[in-house]
Amino acid sequence: MADTSPSRSFRTRILYVTPEMADFVKTGGLGEVAGSLPRALRRHYDVRVLIPGYRQVVEHFDHIPVVAQIPGHAGLPPCELGLVETSDGLSVYVLLSTDLYQRDGSPYGDAAGDFADNDLRFARMSLAAAEIARGLDPSWSADLLHLNDWQTALAPAYLAWTGQRIPTVLTIHNLAYQGLFSAEALGRLGVPDDAFQMDGVEFYGKLSFLKAGIFYASHVTTVSETYASEIMTAEHGCGLDGLLRTRASQGRLAGILNGIDETWDPRTDPHLATRFEPDDWKGKRANAEMVRRQFGLAVSRGPLFAIVSRLVHQKGIDLSIAAAETIVAQGGQLVVIGQGETRFEGALRDLARRHPSAVGVHVGFEEKEARRMFAGSDFLLMPSRFEPCGLAQMYAQRFGSLPIVRRTGGLADTVEDGVTGFTFSEASPRGFGNAIRRAFETFGQKKRLNAMRRKAMSRSFGWDGSAANYSDLYGRTIGNGTPFRTQLVR
Repeated sequence: MADTSPSRSFRTRILYVTPEMADFVKTGGLGEVAGSLPRALRRHYDVRVLIPGYRQVVEHFDHIPVVAQIPGHAGLPPCELGLVETSDGLSVYVLLSTDLYQRDGSPYGDAAGDFADNDLRFARMSLAAAEIARGLDPSWSADLLHLNDWQTALAPAYLAWTGQRIPTVLTIHNLAYQGLFSAEALGRLGVPDDAFQMDGVEFYGKLSFLKAGIFYASHVTTVSETYASEIMTAEHGCGLDGLLRTRASQGRLAGILNGIDETWDPRTDPHLATRFEPDDWKGKRANAEMVRRQFGLAVSRGPLFAIVSRLVHQKGIDLSIAAAETIVAQGGQLVVIGQGETRFEGALRDLARRHPSAVGVHVGFEEKEARRMFAGSDFLLMPSRFEPCGLAQMYAQRFGSLPIVRRTGGLADTVEDGVTGFTFSEASPRGFGNAIRRAFETFGQKKRLNAMRRKAMSRSFGWDGSAANYSDLYGRTIGNGTPFRTQLVR
């Protein structure tokens, strides 16, 4: 049970609200962040997490004590609030509703697509967050809500509609996912009629959860400084760039780079064929040999390229597929792990059939295999069309695999061209091909290659800096002081 002793009662209380968390279930970077950032913040705050009671969460615990009954509201059903602790003592509220959350599939859908009632499922979560902040649990209430993505973004609105002035921070992990629903949902979600307007939740005739969060939250963050600048442009703003520019002019928009946890370390990772450190290139080669065996590739002295990614258009997978023929023709090999759009999965499988000794593809995802690929590969392909933050390029650098990335979002903020990887600007076969050519040239210059590897592996990307920036932001938001400026968008 959570520690509610007086020794903790004086600390600022943060409720971190997330639709996924790596401890239980994750579909991407948000799950990784939600598993790490609350733990990094615990040094300075009384942090609790709120997550829906998916089947994966409920089955993780032998018993989930119920600390509160949550009444229904409008068309949102009543549910229960459970409270558990992880093995390292992190307190987690679990929103218990068998009908809403205990389903097969991902947190958001199944093989047939998104769940049709996602508006109810995540409005229920957002309202629960607001109710916890208002004191639903008699033993604990939040001084600030830290919300993540559209699934939690109605929480600031629910607080505003009831006249509550509890500070809120909304982090946007990917602006392209906005939680858009028919205006017919307003009544069942308890959205006031007068909120359905441009200065509110309306977005081109629909209800936008994310717009509601941006409009009503005390402060908005996103996951890299460059992406914070990009989303204020028409190209990357997904129709919300005007509102975001307004928030920036008010000092209420910031970019804070994500971190990665300490387990991403080739010196200690138990999943590798051989653990290694900078300058132990024999150890790195041992991991490359293991990866080649696992993917059924031929023994080779050429460079090994890797793709560890969702196989979707955003990630530039079509550019990587187009570049593969050149990579193979020049003596390189390619290994791929990921899943996504059927057309890309099929194209990659076809590529592996045509080049069985040089291209290996595993559709799906398994973290141990991904770690071995980072450790064994020489280069990581990541030509994303946009990338709010990205984690794979950070993992790769820690393991001495040099990323080849488009200069956008968090990729621009974490990869130094010609020093820790290779960057290019134009999302085209030509731009990407030139960067790959430079990688081949560097592979043939072992002194330069090893210098770049050492520099990449020296990057920590830990959570301390990010947590310090969030701490600064929390203090200013709770204190209603001057705007946050540590990494304010310029």
